[in-house]
Amino acid sequence: MQLAVRDVAKLFRVSEKTIYRWITQGVLPAYRVNDQYRFNRAELLEWATSRRMNVSPEIFAEPESSTTPLPGLVEALQAGGIFYRVSGTDKESVLRAVVETLRLPEEVDREFLLRVLLAREALESTGIGDGIAIPHVRNPIVLHVTRPLITLCFLEHTVDFGALDGKPVSIVFSLISPTVRAHLRLLSRLSFALQDPSFKAVIRRQGSRDEIFAEARCVEAALVRVPAANGAQG
Repeated sequence: MQLAVRDVAKLFRVSEKTIYRWITQGVLPAYRVNDQYRFNRAELLEWATSRRMNVSPEIFAEPESSTTPLPGLVEALQAGGIFYRVSGTDKESVLRAVVETLRLPEEVDREFLLRVLLAREALESTGIGDGIAIPHVRNPIVLHVTRPLITLCFLEHTVDFGALDGKPVSIVFSLISPTVRAHLRLLSRLSFALQDPSFKAVIRRQGSRDEIFAEARCVEAALVRVPAANGAQG
């Protein structure tokens, strides 16, 4: 879904003037189409997450572009898996270990995927602060997988990812999706989850798989209530 300046101002709860200032400063991802600015919802989510910004719950609303059912946070996390003591002593070796951990079909070129992730990191760190990173590329990682995956890796050693807050990373989430729409869905849910104090707490203390899944279910229950509350206000 391509959003206009007015839409983005509402989602970020700022004035349109602020949006234009961010565009001029080159910090907000935007596209010029027929002399008007347009924005990609997935990129806005990544941008807001990397800056730990509070945004309107409306940014998590799923565009009604298809009737195909999409997986939730818990289902994707169960499919991708949770892994502990993942090796690596620097960003490249950590990303290599993460890529090798991903539950991908044999035909997927893992070395190419690693190079893409490293190239993205060279442009801007995917460390979002508080010891968490979400490696991804500017365009969603769309591979020939049968279902979307969220893989959570707890690192054996903290690693400098060049995060905005300067804290080393010990927690890495990876998103792999068969479609752009599925990527957007997962990014939305993960962004929402990382704003939830209970979910973030169990992640930061590297809780058990059962504990993490339990908190993820609570997050999804909260997500279900968001559109219902919005509908009641209308």
